[in-house]
Amino acid sequence: MKDAIIILCGGGPAPGMNTVVCSVAKTFLSNGFRVIGLHGGYSGLFNENPRTEDIDFFKADAYFNRGGSYLQMSRFKPTDDDFKNSFNLSLFQDNNIKLLVTVGGDDTASTANRIAKFLEDKKYPIRNIHVPKTIDNDLPLPNNTPTFGFNSAKDEGAHIAATVYEDARTSGNWLLISAMGRSAGHLALGIGEATHCPMTIIPEMFNKTKIDVDKIIKLTLSTIIKRNILGIPYGTVVLAEGIFHDLDPEDLKATGVSMTYDEHGHPELGKISKAVLFNDILEKEFKKLGLKIKTRPIEIGYDVRCQNPIAFDLTYCSELAMGVYELYERGETGCMVFVDAEGKSNPLYLKDLQNAEGKIPPRRVSIEQGTAANYYKHIAHYLTPADYEAAKKYVSNPEDYDFAKILNW
Repeated sequence: MKDAIIILCGGGPAPGMNTVVCSVAKTFLSNGFRVIGLHGGYSGLFNENPRTEDIDFFKADAYFNRGGSYLQMSRFKPTDDDFKNSFNLSLFQDNNIKLLVTVGGDDTASTANRIAKFLEDKKYPIRNIHVPKTIDNDLPLPNNTPTFGFNSAKDEGAHIAATVYEDARTSGNWLLISAMGRSAGHLALGIGEATHCPMTIIPEMFNKTKIDVDKIIKLTLSTIIKRNILGIPYGTVVLAEGIFHDLDPEDLKATGVSMTYDEHGHPELGKISKAVLFNDILEKEFKKLGLKIKTRPIEIGYDVRCQNPIAFDLTYCSELAMGVYELYERGETGCMVFVDAEGKSNPLYLKDLQNAEGKIPPRRVSIEQGTAANYYKHIAHYLTPADYEAAKKYVSNPEDYDFAKILNW
């Protein structure tokens, strides 16, 4: 019986999923392996009747450059009981599977780390290698190397945001954009910088102060007032969705905006548009201050996850896939594949990346240097002490809207 590998995809989609899976398939097929695709993410490993199918060259060749994921994905996270009672070892034994390839973001990587420990403890002759993906760009790769899918999502997000900015300029309005990014603001910042958006609000900005609704409102008004002073009565504001997930639930409730709550009294943020929520909160503040500002909400989210990957990710994902084979050939396991700028494959051992809880912590935006520092220094618009006198036309206490004071920078 041929040696085989099995591939699964976890978490949510990102451009390049098919490129990785199909490039892994092509690489291992050309080296004499059987390639099995596992549907349903990790749930398939803890199921007596997993849904699998062989991936041959023709299937791989037809799907490698398409968006979405041919292998159905899942956010399933196995419990300790699943590992103890339900791991489908016969799936590996009956098919002579030598390697498990997992493709996913930080949650999938954390589960891959648990799988690695489990296989090692049980002394099962199965290796596992993880391929890092996420449009959030929040896996800790060296040298600020992006995760696959990020650049394609940013490209499409910037295309949408640029069109939205043109609408704002044409109509003389303000458009409020929410971008995906639960734990980090890489995507929002990338979109904001690419479109010269005058304000991008990301969780990492609040490194010296607590995130609250009042600060979000004041950062937005700081930008709107500054632009009015400059004679620019329009613009966009990009907000990373993670901002709202980091807010105190009571702070959100106090805004009085309409939303549903779970049995613990927490806002069900996954059910609503963050852009609409942001817009509703701001409209209440505008009315309170007597400001006549017209805003409209725009959500950038699911529309950037399943698009066709751009050339960067087509190339990068192919390199990652070939890197999986290179690492396998060198005997590596329990690792995440990393490809440097020269195309050299290196292992990043999952156990070295884990925190005290055994999870892979997210990589956050470095707010005080590099891209973020340049953006906030040179592109963003906001009030400074030099604007206080002119700002009194709009608010009686302009110092409260000073960008640096709001953030304690």
